[in-house]
Formats: sequence, C-alpha cells, structure tokens
Amino acid sequence: MFDLPSLHDIALMLPAIVLGLTFHEYAHGLVAHWLGDDTARLHGRLTINPAAHVDPVGLILLFLAGFGWAKPVPVNPLRFKGDMRRGMLLVSLAGPAMNLLMAVAAVVVYRALAGLQLPYFTLIMAYIIQINVVLAIFNLIPIPPLDGSKILAGLLPGRQEWLYHLESYGMIVLILLVVSGAIGFIFKIIITPVIIALLSLAGII
Repeated sequence: MFDLPSLHDIALMLPAIVLGLTFHEYAHGLVAHWLGDDTARLHGRLTINPAAHVDPVGLILLFLAGFGWAKPVPVNPLRFKGDMRRGMLLVSLAGPAMNLLMAVAAVVVYRALAGLQLPYFTLIMAYIIQINVVLAIFNLIPIPPLDGSKILAGLLPGRQEWLYHLESYGMIVLILLVVSGAIGFIFKIIITPVIIALLSLAGII
C-alpha cells in the first residue's frame, strides 16, 4: 500500500496532481456559481490558485498510498436556482467531467507539441493524462464523500437517506476498498483501459 516514489518521479507527477485537484475543485465551485450559489466565491475557492484547493495531508497520502484528497469546495444547495437535487448532481458531476476534459486536452497538447522534444515533456503529459483519468473515475464511485454518491442521489427517485447516513462511514469504506485491493480491481477493468486508449491516441505508447 505504501510505496513512496522516487523524488524524481514525485517532481514529474506533482504538476499533474496539483492541476488535477485544483481544476476538479474549481469546477465544482464554478458550476455552483452558475447555478446561483456564491459560497465558493465568498470562501475564496472560485480560483485556479492551487493553494486554495490542495490539502497537504491529502497530497502526501496520494504519493504514499495512491489515495488522497483536496479541500472540498463549500456548496450551499439552498442557494441554487431551480431544483436542488439537479443542482447537486450537476455540481458533483463537474469535478470528474473537468478531469476527463483535462486528460483529453493533454492528448491534444502533446500531439501539437511533441515535435519540439522538450525535456521530460512526454512523461509529464503522460502523468497528466493518467492522473486526471484516475481522479475522474475514482470520484465517480458512489460512496460518500466521493462525487459519485451525490450523482447517484440525484439520479435515483426519493431522498436516498441511506446515502447520507453512509457518509459517516464513507472514509472507512474507502480505506477498506484500497487495503483490500478492490480499488486495484477497478483500476484494472475500467481505469487502465481508458488510460491506455488516451496514451495511444496521444502517440505516447
């Protein structure tokens, strides 16, 4: 579980992780703002400044265990214009959607600039693609506090109280999934094929 990468690898991965976490949280705040909730803006979170979003402990654990977090963007669904359930679904979906968009954008950028043969460019872009795919799909797992739980609550009829009750134990469940290897299974059957397809599209492999 704890397999610390070399300092060289950390340096190459850091831009991808910081960008992925920052834009993920920014997307949540931005969509909430579009829907009428200015809570993120009032808390200084409607920004692409990484310092506003990156949690030091969550960042370190990402390197140690491949499992971490950023600072959650505060959202008040009572301020949404229109249906609150639909609003929370859209806000929750925004983070993973942004990560997938960044992975695709990295493919485009790599194909456009690959001929320049910049130092470490291929590795950095490969990490941006991989890490953003991981963040997107991992966050779609329907277990609180991940975005997938709020997306599921917005899709299913009724209030889905069981999902909100599960939130108290969500982190424990996630840790058990990581330790048990269940997350590794998700990587194998879902995340890895997507990463390979995008890397192949970029021409990195």
